[in-house]
Amino acid sequence: MSTSDDLHKKKMATKKAVKDARIAQATEERGVLILLKGNGKGKSSSAIGTMARALGHGKRCAVIQFIKGRNETGEYRFFRDQDNLDWFIMGQGFTWETQDKAQDIEAAQKAWALAEKLLSDDTYDLLVFDEMSYMFKYEYLDVEPVIAALKARPKMQSVIITGRTMATPIQDIADTISVVQDERHAFRQGVKAQAGIEF
Repeated sequence: MSTSDDLHKKKMATKKAVKDARIAQATEERGVLILLKGNGKGKSSSAIGTMARALGHGKRCAVIQFIKGRNETGEYRFFRDQDNLDWFIMGQGFTWETQDKAQDIEAAQKAWALAEKLLSDDTYDLLVFDEMSYMFKYEYLDVEPVIAALKARPKMQSVIITGRTMATPIQDIADTISVVQDERHAFRQGVKAQAGIEF
């Protein structure tokens, strides 16, 4: 074996020991609160990908879409007949499309009433609250009742919330926060949104 191979083997053994020690220290078993934020493309896609993983393990999941108001998206078409999944399209579309604040607030409150119910149901393993963060930014929902419900949810229930910005109180109780950055987007180069890519 060459010196290079020896050095690589030693480096990997050291790395494995560090990783194994960290794994051994993670002994708590409970659901987690994951926030996917930032101005880049892919937050909802990441949440749906995690949900697919959960479904693959036989977990029961639900999606509540707080803004998207259409059922022809590719992800909805693919997952709508999936066992162990409930999918709720509660929004009326983006606020600049509806231009009706009262209607948007009513839709947000209906979506939250459903979300609150699911957060108390221990038969759900994973909940995805897609674009929920905008409800706090636009002041359609108060954040404190949401914090209380998230804290009181069943021990093994995990929740993913997506949206560009996140209310500070929700970030304060989150277990995992990932930021999706925007370095370049085809739309700004004049490329039309495509089925299978954007929706």
